[in-house]
Amino acid sequence: VCNFMSHEKCLKNVKIPCSCIAPSLVRVPVAHCFGPPGHYKRKFCTVCRKSLESPAFRCEVCELHVHTDCILFACSDCRQCHQDGHLDHDTYHHHWREGNLSSSARCEVCKKTCGSSEVLSGMRCEWCGILAHAACYVIVTPECTFGRLRNMILPPSCVQLFSRNFSKLHCFRISENLQTESDEDDDVDGSTQGSAKDVQISTDSSKQTLKIFDGNDAVKRNQFRLISVPRIAKNEEVVEAALRAYYINDDQQEYELQTFTQQVLLSDDVINRNDAAEDSNLGSVFRESVPEAWIIRAKPKDEEVIRIYPAWLKVGMAYVSLRVNKDSTVQTVIKEVLPLLGRQTECLQNFKLVEVLMGSKQVQRMVLDNQELILNRFKDIRKTSIRQMNQTRFYIVENSKSVVQVNLFVGGLPPQLSAEEYTNILKEELAIKTNVVSVSHVYQAQGAVVLQISCFSEAERIYMLVKDTVINDKPLNAVVIPEVMASKIPQNCCPLLVFVNPKSGGLKGRDLLYSFRKLLNPHQVFELTNGGPLPGFHTFSKVPSFRVLVCGGDGTVGWVLGALEEIRHKLVCSEPSVAILPLGTGNDLGRVLRWGAGYSGEDPYSILVSVDEADDVLMDRWTILLDAEEPAEGAENGIGEPEPPKIVQMNNYCGLGIDAELSLDFHHAREEEPGKFNSRFHNKGVYVKVGLQKISHTRNLHKDIKLQVDQHEVELPSIEGLIFINIPSWGSGADLWGSDSDNRFEKPRIDDGLLEVVGVTGVVHMGQVQGGFRSGIRIAQGSYFRVTLLKPIPVQVDGEPWIQAPGQIIISAAGPKVHMLKKSKQKQKK
Repeated sequence: VCNFMSHEKCLKNVKIPCSCIAPSLVRVPVAHCFGPPGHYKRKFCTVCRKSLESPAFRCEVCELHVHTDCILFACSDCRQCHQDGHLDHDTYHHHWREGNLSSSARCEVCKKTCGSSEVLSGMRCEWCGILAHAACYVIVTPECTFGRLRNMILPPSCVQLFSRNFSKLHCFRISENLQTESDEDDDVDGSTQGSAKDVQISTDSSKQTLKIFDGNDAVKRNQFRLISVPRIAKNEEVVEAALRAYYINDDQQEYELQTFTQQVLLSDDVINRNDAAEDSNLGSVFRESVPEAWIIRAKPKDEEVIRIYPAWLKVGMAYVSLRVNKDSTVQTVIKEVLPLLGRQTECLQNFKLVEVLMGSKQVQRMVLDNQELILNRFKDIRKTSIRQMNQTRFYIVENSKSVVQVNLFVGGLPPQLSAEEYTNILKEELAIKTNVVSVSHVYQAQGAVVLQISCFSEAERIYMLVKDTVINDKPLNAVVIPEVMASKIPQNCCPLLVFVNPKSGGLKGRDLLYSFRKLLNPHQVFELTNGGPLPGFHTFSKVPSFRVLVCGGDGTVGWVLGALEEIRHKLVCSEPSVAILPLGTGNDLGRVLRWGAGYSGEDPYSILVSVDEADDVLMDRWTILLDAEEPAEGAENGIGEPEPPKIVQMNNYCGLGIDAELSLDFHHAREEEPGKFNSRFHNKGVYVKVGLQKISHTRNLHKDIKLQVDQHEVELPSIEGLIFINIPSWGSGADLWGSDSDNRFEKPRIDDGLLEVVGVTGVVHMGQVQGGFRSGIRIAQGSYFRVTLLKPIPVQVDGEPWIQAPGQIIISAAGPKVHMLKKSKQKQKK
């Protein structure tokens, strides 16, 4: 059935379940989250165990990889990352997934290697990462403690998300345009093309190839599997081959083949149309004029055994088997099952029977009507699809008043309005129904609200509408947000909130997103291109203590710290520490905090371990007030309003003059051809080129500006660039202040409440500083600065450049210092 191979002498030790019984091993049915198909090298399909050569699917949340035509046969056995009101377990068991381990993986039980790059082998728990052989993992204790990262993982039992109509991609906020293939088409199912590859159309005249459908659903979608059988084949052999192609290992006596004619769909009753062939069973089924398409049908039975699963178990999985006959209704089944489960004293009306179809892409639940005949239900499912029958379960569920609550974060609204005004805007633009939708949180400064919606279809409608709504030329964005139940978080747990900017340096963000979703709970990983940092902070607003990891360049770090500053007063943990994974070009802050010059593909797991071991340090932040006295150029008739004062936050440095001018030229180059700027090396090359063009310029910056430090005028030497530095790294790791001790100034630190002011004489001087031959000209150190610009001058703050009109610039310390995480020196304990 599933291409599994073993030595004869090893057969007695084989513990690996076949794909055909996978559905019966599922503890809690959770659908997978498939992105667009992609090419995955050296990976194997979980269903048919063969390697993935052609485009295939992978789950974004767990390690499942499948061929396009095997996706139907995978069942819903993804990790349960949140509670959704169905089967919410309190204790978590290991969530084992077979194969696709590195060939150096070692078994936890017998310490021998258990991975392989040749076949699907070895088991791994997708929460704690423990590895074991298929024969050894049975001995491992079933409870999972989430492994080495247990203090950073947001425990799934603390997260609640009701997500009935939302696709899994929406629930985990995964942007759908990841790497969309141009040839992707939703309705072209791979089942036809893919299975043809498995069965080479036989040129051998003694064999023939048949199309097999497994029911009316497959016929409607034209999804068939091909099988190859001898021309002189007995009926049983063909039935058996057909069942195997559909991953079903039932007894072939219970099935029969029917010729494929269009009437099949019209007649409701399964008429045995191959009477002749059935009678002459011993001979060959196939005469010359045999049609090549057949449908597998289950023969009707008078009684069957049905498995009923109790839905109220808090641990594990169990079922009760019950024999049903053609008079059994749903009600009689409930009546017979309750005593077997020890609930005989309770009233029948409190229970219902739910049919659950555990498909790989969604779990479909349907409450059965009390009067419905069970055998008729079986017959209907089998007529639709025999494969679906294999993936269907019946649960007995207690009736309870289910509360529906979907939280939707809507951003991009006009800022600084009241809750009432936001509600009115949403009424006008989205026609929200106020009886089921209420505004639960308002973020005025950011122009965002959180909606609480108590109706699935309304939530889905709003979500879809928001994407196409524009207010004041600004598109709105919507994010489905889980609810974190802070009271359930264990004492010593300090979950990590991860922000990734997929656009930052070298576009490595995509792979990191995928890795962090796998290593942690996907609900704690946020894409910054999808609504910015606010949805993440809002989700964690009630968490008593958490840390933040920002993956991106210095600009991204500034963006997140700025957002944190604005929303700090609404967080229970108002001062979370921030770690950095540098993805940008300069990464000066990353260097100072020892996170490195830039991410070059280290193992994401060891990055998380070093975040866990990092030390807390404080860092100053500065506020820069830019007040232009003259109107901006380009105003009509030269009479314009002066610009309102502009306030920016600074973490690293602020440059005036030549340094900002180079940055500005680079910025323009990047905006003209963004496609070229995807590698750090190329980015630096452009900086060099832009710099060489400026070598001959002499500019007397010291004549165009005046500097006042802590109320004292400071005489400026002859320079072309003036730079205020907060951290001892500038322009990709150069030390501008220098390491010499100097009795005029204190030794700079990032938390001393002082900024250092340095001058550079030009491009050549900057180049020498970059090369480490010289340092800048030390000018001053202080905590309050006033710069007067006498003419327009380029200014840059943390790598964001612009031209500033003449006027005043005031730099002063911003509110409280921020808590940053500095990578600790000692080597990780192996």
